[in-house]
Amino acid sequence: MGVVIESSIWEPNPALFIFIFISCLFSIFLFPYASNNSSNKTSTLFDHGIPSSFLRFQRKFLFLYSLASAMEGLWSVFGEFELAYYGVSREQMVLYLCVGSAAALFVGTFLGVLSDLIGQAKFCLIFCILHLFVGIWKRITSHPSVMVASICLSLTSSIFSFSFETWMVVQHEKQGHRQDSMSDTFWLMTFFESASFIGSQVFANWMVGDNLEKNIVSPSTAAIFLAMISIICFTRGLTGTIQTTAFTEYRTSFNAYIFGDKRIWLLAWAQACLHFSIAVFWILWAPTLVADGRELHLGLIYPCLLGARMLGSTVFPWLISGPSSLRTEDFLVYSFIIMGLVLSIVAYDYQEIGVLVTLFCIFHACIGLILPSLAKLRTMYVPNELRGGMISLSLAPANAAILLFLIQGGYYRNIGNAAVMAFAALGLLSAAGSASTPAS
Repeated sequence: MGVVIESSIWEPNPALFIFIFISCLFSIFLFPYASNNSSNKTSTLFDHGIPSSFLRFQRKFLFLYSLASAMEGLWSVFGEFELAYYGVSREQMVLYLCVGSAAALFVGTFLGVLSDLIGQAKFCLIFCILHLFVGIWKRITSHPSVMVASICLSLTSSIFSFSFETWMVVQHEKQGHRQDSMSDTFWLMTFFESASFIGSQVFANWMVGDNLEKNIVSPSTAAIFLAMISIICFTRGLTGTIQTTAFTEYRTSFNAYIFGDKRIWLLAWAQACLHFSIAVFWILWAPTLVADGRELHLGLIYPCLLGARMLGSTVFPWLISGPSSLRTEDFLVYSFIIMGLVLSIVAYDYQEIGVLVTLFCIFHACIGLILPSLAKLRTMYVPNELRGGMISLSLAPANAAILLFLIQGGYYRNIGNAAVMAFAALGLLSAAGSASTPAS
């Protein structure tokens, strides 16, 4: 049976944007009425008894986290298009991705440990400085070295994966805020991160406009501006001072609490599988959609995916403190299974664009639910002073797998895209098994 290639450019129905937006609003604003009927009510974002000191701390942190998310999102707006503009070939693009993954594996893996030793706030500041450097580098160089930018941005992504969360948790405990109020910050982090990604896409496209040759470096100007604001905020005493930990003492604690706890090993594996599947998705989602010559507006699908992730994050408070409270491990298992099945369908069954976009939205809705859930479990099982090292080391298997598949699949083309997605699906299904174990 022949495949019919669509002749028109496919666009998502505008009603989808409206549906996601309204669903997020209803999920957020209806939650207080539902949680009031729960016999197991916990602290929520809408409690009137929340101390003003905590609200100030939370708002300042979410502001900084949103700035950091916007900086991360700015560099991914044009992606391959920007590289092609600078004359980079496909083989060179894959090579630069491999170099970036190698930097994340061989350097980024140990940055979390270093952040625990010298202070999480300093690493948040390093994150901003690296973004500032890349922005200035692209502004002052007519043909900037993609290799340098790839390494720096890979390191910023590694730092972003642990530094802000770890800094927030340490400061939350240091300032004496209630432990149960931290869950609200976790899902709000995912919500604001996704919203910032969408905002960075809109802002970057607005800055570039129709004059690509003149304005291709405009997003770099925005990144410089955001980085400078973040650096000012961090250097004005917002983060406080964290005592440096002795390495010998840290290593002893790490061996006892991290390497010696099976629950943390399983939690780390779930985090690694999630990280790998997300990386695989963002590498392969566009080639999957445009297969067989199909034409579509990727820029209109991108906010749908992140909007679905925002919606998934708003479901988190419903599940942990709503009318029918569930154990975090329970809905983690279901979410991982759904994600694994979605990737399995995409890998082995040809689908129309509308079906693929729907599956991708379901995939990201599950991500929005899983991210705050894993953060909550880390708070339950991982000591705060070891949190950064645990997160960065847990990503090492994922970064190694990403590097392997980039070399074999992208550079040498020995592995097809379907096989990579199938491997990611198997990882997600194995993560479902590991997520069901920690509490037992």
